Amino acid sequence: MQQTIALVDDDKNILTSVTMALEAEGYRVKTYNDGEEAFRGLSQQPVDLAILDIKMPRMDGMELLQKLRDSSNLPVIFLTSKDDEVDEVLGLRMGADDYIKKPFSQRLLIERIRTLLRRSELGDEPVAKKADSVLVRGPLVMDTDRHSCTWDSRDVQLTVTEFLLLKALATRPGHVKSRDQLMDAAYGESIYVDDRTIDSHIKRLRKKFRQIDSSFSQIETLYGVGYRYSEL
Repeated sequence: MQQTIALVDDDKNILTSVTMALEAEGYRVKTYNDGEEAFRGLSQQPVDLAILDIKMPRMDGMELLQKLRDSSNLPVIFLTSKDDEVDEVLGLRMGADDYIKKPFSQRLLIERIRTLLRRSELGDEPVAKKADSVLVRGPLVMDTDRHSCTWDSRDVQLTVTEFLLLKALATRPGHVKSRDQLMDAAYGESIYVDDRTIDSHIKRLRKKFRQIDSSFSQIETLYGVGYRYSEL
């Protein structure tokens, strides 16, 4: 089934060139010139993945992401300029799955898209009758086939990246995972992201759980080493 990607950018050259590249790879592309137009369009016709420019008129990428995250865990890639390091971190904390700096390689963008779409399909597959499809750690229950996560029987809405990071930690409680190991778990060995990306995702994970349980402290930081999921 053909997958649909939303491309949101006020640069017409990027809209044209990236659309051509994505269509050549077999994707259907919906383009929007600003965040307001995109939010209206995506509310009416959902897509499989969105690529958002951060700096746009009327509604920027940050605000659009925030609105999308109110009701959706749609995989999102941010396009940022070289000087947008602060925005990158903020965007990741708000729930973006990845970011790419302009100017960027279209091949790199396509590879990132493929990776995110492969991971997001975890939640769309039929339920498999496998003993290892459900991970239970005390009040934490993660169902890989349904891409669902609950804490003390309450739903926790996670992005694909957040889900994979948490699963990597919770699979072996008490064992420390380095940032490099978490990068491989969430992004695969073929894609590099820096340490701040992992740190931002971990902070957002903690925030989501603490909104449900203020005493949540299972994800521990070992400074200079990495992270671990504490044994209950």
